[in-house]
Amino acid sequence: MRGMPASPLDSALPLASPAATLRGWHLAIRTQFLVLGLAMGAWGAQVPSVKSHYALDERALSIALLCAAAGAVLCLFTAGMLVARFGARHCIQVAGLVMLASLLAVLQFQTYAVLLVLMLLYGAGSALVDVAINSEGNTLETRGERKVMSGLHAMFSLGGMAGALLSSGLHRVAVPAALQLAGIALALVPALLWAGARASGRHPNADDVHASIAWPRGALMWIGLLTALCMVAEGAMYDWSALFVRQELRTDEATGALGFAAFSAAMAAGRLVGDRVRERVATLMLLRGSGLLAAAGMALALSVGAPWAALLGFMFVGLGLANVVPVLYAAAAQVPGVSAAAGVAAVSSIGYMGFMVGPPMIGALASVTSLGTALWVVALFAVLTALAAPLVPGPRVT
Repeated sequence: MRGMPASPLDSALPLASPAATLRGWHLAIRTQFLVLGLAMGAWGAQVPSVKSHYALDERALSIALLCAAAGAVLCLFTAGMLVARFGARHCIQVAGLVMLASLLAVLQFQTYAVLLVLMLLYGAGSALVDVAINSEGNTLETRGERKVMSGLHAMFSLGGMAGALLSSGLHRVAVPAALQLAGIALALVPALLWAGARASGRHPNADDVHASIAWPRGALMWIGLLTALCMVAEGAMYDWSALFVRQELRTDEATGALGFAAFSAAMAAGRLVGDRVRERVATLMLLRGSGLLAAAGMALALSVGAPWAALLGFMFVGLGLANVVPVLYAAAAQVPGVSAAAGVAAVSSIGYMGFMVGPPMIGALASVTSLGTALWVVALFAVLTALAAPLVPGPRVT
């Protein structure tokens, strides 16, 4: 992209010591995860506003979310090839701008068809950014020879928490939801461009540009499906937790946004210590304990029917899900016969499909039952994650 500074990784003559270059790269990748989290947090907190703005029921809202899922799926299985061909830098910048432009516009129109198009673009943009920054994170972990993935995902969760808390505060001072989303999207553009400009100009596996697109097999398939289970639950929390607190527990919009903030805050806290936990706890035990804690938290939130229980339960869900995806990405990077970046790209693609398909699935169930009943799927999938933990190959201590 013309006018953007070269990444230190692309320079034949390093601008600083290797350690300083890695630190700068790490900061840029952390910023990329933070931007994605802020964007998704702002979106998740505003789902009730989108529902009321377009006068949607659960079925119509789930169709809109399905369009986001369709955009993600259309992008996912070409994402690795796009990153290989154009480099992570261009993919992050272009796809990130598409994502932010979609958020900016989503409450600026009244026509349902326009909402569906914007959701399609939002899903495609955020999916490509997700794959590109996870590939960057895996490469950093490999080159730096230390675990960083949980910390990077913590930045995503911190961004989600910050986006939700910001929306809650702006609701309390009566800032219109459309102005909130537009302002947050515009504010994120400079950070996106700065961090994206410091990403890799070329993907480490650029020779795979012309590789055929195929569904992962063997160990990668099992890791990918388990990642999808976890991310269905995570995606449901992003898109439905605020609406559950707002609608099912009959609170105001600001309190509804706190439901999502509680989930994101706990997930961020879990991920901030996640790399140290991964060094000390066997993968099997970590996955089992994580799944059971998330299931128990969701059961608490749905069974008591009080705002305090929902906030506490969502915190347990966030803490439980916090390190499942980083552990699974690390396992994908260690599958024999597959390059680390290719393994992560394959698994993150399947997982992100779960992240995007989960919310409309919850909405479809809610339209024939209730949102509270539909969200029991989160508890079910968390239990399945715990039961499927032995299928994860590789060393038991990561």
